[in-house]
Amino acid sequence: MNILSAEAISKTLNDTPLFKGISFGASSSEKIGIVGKNGAGKSTLLKVIAGEIEQDEGTISLKRNINLSMLEQSVSFNEDTTIDDYLYRSKNRAFRLLNEYRDSLKIGNQDRIFELQHIIEENNLWDVERRFYAYLSDLNENLTPNRLLSTLSGGQLKKCAISRALSVNPELLLLDEPTNHLDIKTIEYLESWIIKSNATVLIVTHDREMLNRCASTIWELDRSALYIHPGSYYSYLERKEERIKINEKEQARLKTILRRELIWLKRAPQARATKDKNRKDRIKEMQDSLKSVRDSKQNSFSSLSRRLGKKILEVNGISKSFGKKLLFNDFSYSFKKGDRIALIGDNGSGKSTLLDILSGIQEPDSGSVDIGVNTFFGYYDQLSRGLKADKTILEYAEEIGKYVLLGSNEEVSTARFLEIFGFASSTHRTPISLLSGGERRRLYLITRLISNPNFLLLDEPTNDLDIETIENLESYINDFDGCVVISSHDRAFLDIATNMTFYISSHGIKLYPFSYSSIEFEEEPKEVVKKIKKIKIREKKKLSFNEERELQALEEKMVELEKIIKELEDSFSYLSPDKYGTLNERTLLYNKSKEELDSCELRWLELEEIRNQSSSSS
Repeated sequence: MNILSAEAISKTLNDTPLFKGISFGASSSEKIGIVGKNGAGKSTLLKVIAGEIEQDEGTISLKRNINLSMLEQSVSFNEDTTIDDYLYRSKNRAFRLLNEYRDSLKIGNQDRIFELQHIIEENNLWDVERRFYAYLSDLNENLTPNRLLSTLSGGQLKKCAISRALSVNPELLLLDEPTNHLDIKTIEYLESWIIKSNATVLIVTHDREMLNRCASTIWELDRSALYIHPGSYYSYLERKEERIKINEKEQARLKTILRRELIWLKRAPQARATKDKNRKDRIKEMQDSLKSVRDSKQNSFSSLSRRLGKKILEVNGISKSFGKKLLFNDFSYSFKKGDRIALIGDNGSGKSTLLDILSGIQEPDSGSVDIGVNTFFGYYDQLSRGLKADKTILEYAEEIGKYVLLGSNEEVSTARFLEIFGFASSTHRTPISLLSGGERRRLYLITRLISNPNFLLLDEPTNDLDIETIENLESYINDFDGCVVISSHDRAFLDIATNMTFYISSHGIKLYPFSYSSIEFEEEPKEVVKKIKKIKIREKKKLSFNEERELQALEEKMVELEKIIKELEDSFSYLSPDKYGTLNERTLLYNKSKEELDSCELRWLELEEIRNQSSSSS
């Protein structure tokens, strides 16, 4: 049964048409992911459906008296807003009734009190507040009603918003970027709720893992049109590629006809102008219909990094506490060229603090951080520190550098570099204060790379970025010649961009020589801990001749395996056999190669640990 229907709706904001004449429907219990570039109109579409803003044209129909709940992208509040204020400020009908009941009690309106009691009882709304705090408890937050929102972290604010949205048992749930500021445990909890719930859920998110796990249909907003793709996110990618190829063929046919018609138009005698007006009109229509059907891919984020020295970054026995809370204690690590490290842990576990300490912004309570003389950080932090809202896009970028040296050894102006990554020259004089959240984050990301760093520290880099920009960042990291540490909740991003993991928990910081999806993150992961301990326990003074040869062979083997894995990953985008065989044969080889690579990495780490101990003792 359809609980949501839209017919030929259109919306223009700030003279920009976001969607035009789109139609869609959502049935009971359906889970729909909404994707598109930053600025395509995804959030606006949710607000139109929720009735918060009105469409310019068309009609939207919702099931009568539907229980609709919306999670907005960010939580807005005044300095004196408490959790209780925020809870009852919800636009959901349940909270409006409960809020009116509370106001009626204050003024003693007995007739209205009695009437509202009957409505609340009939709709089983007395438990809504209790469910709100129960959801907060499930999300590991113990917050009191009088707690000020201004004292909460970004993660706590998001958990409050999620708990409020779920507490009304919605029939239709609209989620706008629900994963921003959340840890992975909370994201997995939300995914579980979505999958098990009978609610119809519309999700705007850049989190590809959430889309693939939760969505049974993908809606794509692209150039004011809506494309509907049944199936998971990865099925959508295949269907989109097919759609683009079909459209490219049609565009090529139109170009051929148009070229012939334009030749005719140039040769046509002026006397025939009136007689052939229809033909000229047809030419004009063809010119208007020609468009780029495949996104002009932004150049991958490729810049030439500075040469790293022998010493990159050495952390020796560092500890850090906030008040009585110990974040981590006695942590040591020597960073090596090519490290791709995921940094994960619960909200508030100290991930951002550790990145600040590594970059030199904060000092540890004890221990030392020794930064190599040639190490140059590109630090992309969550708060976009240093982003000057009073500057224009170009002014801010040129303060960092007038020219950028690309990986191809080509030097381009900063203005041209901005154009490459989606900031047209017409926007360069735009004040940063007028940019959207996604545009600000993209600008901040680009400017971190302009200075050609050789050590990247990325704190939640995928927040507010569209999927295309995230994919370009993945490409940049895979080609990057220096070290990378990434704190992120985006599991697909971590799997693609990293090959090691630091996990911050109540037991300290643990090193896993694997990417995120290879590990079950428990409080005491027995198997991996056993392997790590095996590396640490051995105290041989130096490598033997055979071990040195083994280390060299392992490095060559790992390069070979990584090449095979990369070629296999690329081959999965088409189904025809290639040099590695059929799809089934490639899948088996891929899994075998990944296992072999993990085994090689573990042995390589063991030998490197012995070598480092030998170097430090000599």
